[in-house]
Amino acid sequence: MKFTASSADLLDALNTTSGAVPSKSTLPILECILFEQEDDRLILSATDLEISIVQEVPSVQFAANGEAGREGIAVPARRLIDTLRALPDLPVTFSAGAGDAEGDDQIAVRLETDQGEYKMVGHDGEDYPDLPALESEESRIEIESALLSRAIAKTSFAVSQDALRPAMMGIYFEIGPEEGRTVATDGHRLVRLTTDAMVSEDELSFIVPEKALSLAGRVASGQPDAGDDDGEEEGESGLCTISVGEGHVGFNFGSAQVMARLIDETYPNYGAVIPDENEKTLTVGREALLAAVKRVGLYSSSTTNQIRLHIDDDRLEISAEDIERSSEAHEEVRCEFDGKGEQEMTIGFNANYLTEVLSNFSDVEDVLFKLSTPNRAGIVLPDEQREGEDMLMLIMPVMLNTPA
Repeated sequence: MKFTASSADLLDALNTTSGAVPSKSTLPILECILFEQEDDRLILSATDLEISIVQEVPSVQFAANGEAGREGIAVPARRLIDTLRALPDLPVTFSAGAGDAEGDDQIAVRLETDQGEYKMVGHDGEDYPDLPALESEESRIEIESALLSRAIAKTSFAVSQDALRPAMMGIYFEIGPEEGRTVATDGHRLVRLTTDAMVSEDELSFIVPEKALSLAGRVASGQPDAGDDDGEEEGESGLCTISVGEGHVGFNFGSAQVMARLIDETYPNYGAVIPDENEKTLTVGREALLAAVKRVGLYSSSTTNQIRLHIDDDRLEISAEDIERSSEAHEEVRCEFDGKGEQEMTIGFNANYLTEVLSNFSDVEDVLFKLSTPNRAGIVLPDEQREGEDMLMLIMPVMLNTPA
């Protein structure tokens, strides 16, 4: 195999593919990226046996005398990526062949530029594990890459990291003929994003590992006109086809595919924890509240991160105290409160959790809290929903042990 490509294009493709390369593995070949030639296309693949990524490299010129019959070459990912990162954007020539490599399964790999030559040892691609194939009979859903990127960005922060609750270590997809939902919760926070842009003829439900969706989101945000990393910018974008099969899911972006094993667990009945009787409403400027929570949260207990929200008519006081360090802080912001006959209310939240919830409403001016009592979950909504979308976040309160 021999080809010439832009070092920047090759590095971009390698950075995407390397997301599926394990940092350490009992199978050393998994720490490599598989290079394959398909006609005049260069295809890169990587897998950790749970998640797989396939990426095409653009604008590659293959040498006429390249070894077209070779099945593929597995190249050490870290060394190749580090080398390309250290180079400026310039043409690089990649060549591989048995040459002077030692061992029957080793292949000499060379990277040449106008500045120098870099040699490393690769392995025969036949030794690389087979990647899962997406079957034609699988259920398929089409969604704009920008909208998928947004759904992932808005929900992934609430995914649980608790290995004892494996069902909650992924994002739950519920898709039907009229709308689709992505849901994530760790027991302290919950996010439910409903959109009419993700639909299926069949009723589908499945749990995708957070790491796989993070990688899919990274690919989606790099698609044409897909917007920034949060998928916030409007405009037409490339399409992603989501293929759901027995035990696995694939995200096909055309030039790149992300495939993963599904989490084989039953997702909790999240609807049961969303209160429907929270009649008290608090409307407040998102940026002002977020900034106050960040500052006051610095003075909260390092154990509980507890802050107090005291609402008094049109004033919202945010306060915190750390008794062990003899420190405290409070700030006041303007608000609108409909307490259904009550002018005051006090409720406690974890400052870090509230910060993350508010941060993920980055495209709205005001947020709406729907509250009931200090010991019941609060619902947080944008003051205005996007067209075709319904976003809901839930945050559990913390019990206040000190007087207001």
